[in-house]
Amino acid sequence: MGETEGKSAPSGADLSDDEQLPDDAPSSPFRRRDFSLFWAAGAVDGLGTCASSLFLPLILLGAGHSSGLAGLVASVALVSGLVVSPVAGVFADRLPRKPMMYTAALVAAGATGTVFVAVALGHVVLVHILVAAVVEQAASAVYGAAASGTIRRLVPPAEYSRAIGWLQARDQAVQIVGPTLGGVLYQMARWVPLLADAVSFLLVAVLSRAIRADLTPERDGSAPSFTRELAEGMRFVWAEPFLRFVVVWTAGINALLGALYFHAVFASHAEGASPSSIGLVLTLAGVGGLLGALAAPWLVRRVPATLIVTGASWAMVPAAAGLAFTSRTWAYGLLLSGVSLIVPSVAVVLQTRAVLVTPDRLLARMGTVLGTAGQGVAVLAPVLAGVLVAAYGGRAVALGCAGAFAGLAVYATARSPLVVREAP
Repeated sequence: MGETEGKSAPSGADLSDDEQLPDDAPSSPFRRRDFSLFWAAGAVDGLGTCASSLFLPLILLGAGHSSGLAGLVASVALVSGLVVSPVAGVFADRLPRKPMMYTAALVAAGATGTVFVAVALGHVVLVHILVAAVVEQAASAVYGAAASGTIRRLVPPAEYSRAIGWLQARDQAVQIVGPTLGGVLYQMARWVPLLADAVSFLLVAVLSRAIRADLTPERDGSAPSFTRELAEGMRFVWAEPFLRFVVVWTAGINALLGALYFHAVFASHAEGASPSSIGLVLTLAGVGGLLGALAAPWLVRRVPATLIVTGASWAMVPAAAGLAFTSRTWAYGLLLSGVSLIVPSVAVVLQTRAVLVTPDRLLARMGTVLGTAGQGVAVLAPVLAGVLVAAYGGRAVALGCAGAFAGLAVYATARSPLVVREAP
């Protein structure tokens, strides 16, 4: 596939054919061509996925399948991505990462394209939809594993926090714009969001292929077995005290945020809120996350990392408790927006430090282990929120989440010496 193997290139990525910034230049990462391509690929990928994934269950419902079966298909697809991710991380630390990225995007485009054709022709078959959804999620997990090991090759250490902040902002923005775009496309025809998703994967493949930097991971010449390499990544994360802290904190925050979001949705629905009002709750939360991500690089350069992590952890406690004492959807939205505003700065601090403490040959495995730990717990949040709200009521769930946030804040305060500020 035309990829250069061998020794890694310097960490500064190309600006143009004949111009390079010094690695220590405090500049915008968008002045680096390869980072811009990488950022754009993720934006296109996120928009296509958000525009189509919410409407796949509607397509199954329209074909006469039950809501439980439609939900099961979505859950199986998500779980398949979580299962594939750690395995893909091993290969992303063995093989050239750029071919993995654009090949995975092409596979995802093919899987989504078959669903688009089936829906356009009116021949929706449950087994086909399930297989295609699983393949698409697995391919996306492979792309994500390879992409998680690239940041060190795209920007120098001086720009890690800015680059990660912009990646956070991108992901928050597509979560706001994507569902709205999907709704507009779905109104045109049921198959249009699927076509857009398939085309987006093709664009991701083109953008990834255009990256010039050598993304091949560093290797020491040995070729241990697959199981040894998989175990090595897990052992490294658990043996490194800072990464162990990140696993616990991230898994806890993801689970609690997911529970709060679904608590707000279920509680609003129980109080008779309209779908548009409930959508406003999630939109406000998304806007808060976007603003937090845009502000994160500025904040990280001016506030000590330990203060960001501990202060943000404690600030989530009253925000969660506030959800127990309101019944208005706009108040739910503002409180969730406040929580979402806080999280990105912590994510930038933790991700920047994680990249700095991890050898290049372990970057993809580190990323997939952290991602799987965080997302795996979050998968349970919708079910737990629904069961707990039905059994104990929304107020008890919100107060329980506030108590759990307080426990995480105590843990973060105790472990804060691990969060050493390494980069500007």
